[in-house]
Amino acid sequence: MTAAPNLVNAPEFTVSELSSALKRTVEDRFGHVRVRGEISGFRGPHSSGHCYFALKDESAKIEAVIWKFAHARMRFKPQEGLEVIATGKLTTYPNSSKYQIVIDSLEPAGVGALMALMEERKKKLAAEGLFDEARKQLLPWLPEVIGVVTSPTGAVIRDILHRLEDRFPRRVLVWPVKVQGDGSAEQVAAAIRGFNALPEGGRIPRPDLLIVARGGGSLEDLWSFNEEIVVRAAAESHIPLISAVGHETDITLIDFVADKRAPTPTAAAEMAVPVRSELFVEVQALARRTMVCWQRAQEARRNELRAAARALPAAHELLAIPRQRLDHLAAGLPRGLKANTHAHFRRFAASSSRLTIGVLRGQIAHARQRLTASGERITLSARALLHRRRERFSGLEIRLKASKLANAKAQRNAIARDLERTHRLAERARRALVTTMQRLEARVAHSGQLLSALSYRGVLARGFALVRDAHGHALHSAAAVGPNAGLSIEFADGRVAATADANQPPATVAPESQPKPQPREAKPAAPKRVTKPVDQGSLF
Repeated sequence: MTAAPNLVNAPEFTVSELSSALKRTVEDRFGHVRVRGEISGFRGPHSSGHCYFALKDESAKIEAVIWKFAHARMRFKPQEGLEVIATGKLTTYPNSSKYQIVIDSLEPAGVGALMALMEERKKKLAAEGLFDEARKQLLPWLPEVIGVVTSPTGAVIRDILHRLEDRFPRRVLVWPVKVQGDGSAEQVAAAIRGFNALPEGGRIPRPDLLIVARGGGSLEDLWSFNEEIVVRAAAESHIPLISAVGHETDITLIDFVADKRAPTPTAAAEMAVPVRSELFVEVQALARRTMVCWQRAQEARRNELRAAARALPAAHELLAIPRQRLDHLAAGLPRGLKANTHAHFRRFAASSSRLTIGVLRGQIAHARQRLTASGERITLSARALLHRRRERFSGLEIRLKASKLANAKAQRNAIARDLERTHRLAERARRALVTTMQRLEARVAHSGQLLSALSYRGVLARGFALVRDAHGHALHSAAAVGPNAGLSIEFADGRVAATADANQPPATVAPESQPKPQPREAKPAAPKRVTKPVDQGSLF
């Protein structure tokens, strides 16, 4: 009796209110949890982009959901059967009265065999210094040739080519390789080393930049790019290399050794070349800025020149003192010339008093002795030079004779080879001309046979006649013939002139002049065709 009033006085909740209260309680109590379990029922992202699955262990199971934006930034993607540690919050789903965990981040519960091998190999290669930033090369700003190592049948190469075409078209060399499965790592390493082995200026141009690309996939699918042979080949590359393996969240060892890592193959194409239209806009902007700067500089110099011109004194003021000094010097010039002339006359008189006949004879004898010694030295030098020139010319004569004989022999051999080649070419030309003439004669003969077969004279030979009017035009009906019209009837053996009879209708023509009508039953067999010769060629 006491329990009933208590139940009657209890507050009433609607289903929605109760669900909302439970939702708030669960979210407040378990706002941040980490759950370890095995992924079950995962079938990939929904059409909306959200992922739905369950986490279970030996005795329990909890529903899980990953929203689209959280799944896009996850480095580790959920897969069926993986044991993971999920971090998120608990909430309820009122429509089915169940609770679930909304996962914000996901990580593997334990390091598997591949992950352990990858970490061990990463530490080993890092200890060797292959991942050092000092070893990385700068990418060329605008490469002429880009080498791409990828599968030729996938969507990756098409994405790269389309992106390059949109940004800045460049020449692309594709080295087709397997990007998954047995032997794929060896092919990728061989492609990287093959591009580096191409000589510069060879028939196949050496790329200025390499892109190693592959689409997304699981760790097993991308394992070829974790192989040591691929990592070492990328480290040994002298050509700058961009790694574009998988999606943004996929990490492989080639990403650490590459000179640049791209999150996607399309992003690698964007890193490889700039945008051509943006370069045009930038060049135009720089040109405008250059012109504006030049105009400003010119205007500044013009203003400085005007200011300097205003600060300078007038020309007559600058030249006043020099003009006065010139007048003063011009006034003293005659006196200076007279004094200079008198001084030179005194010096000449003093020098002439010292000149005697004995001094002149001594100077002449000394000069004659020097001239004799110089003549003897010149004679000896000329003889020695002549001797050296004679010996040099003798050696040159011997070399010239030997060279002349060798050149003549080489020319004779070349002429003989050219003559033999001329004979061969002449014989080939003669045979080709004969063959061409035979072929043309056969075509002319075939054309003549076909013309004879299609000529109307063959019809005349079977008993028909061709009627023409006075102007030589062929008549096709009786209505075209007027009264007393002049006609020309051509038979197989000649022509006959005739006049149309206006008094008798065309239907009363004598039976012997009218061709006998053929029976209606024999109509399919009436037209006779000229039998085509067996050896007649086709015009087509």
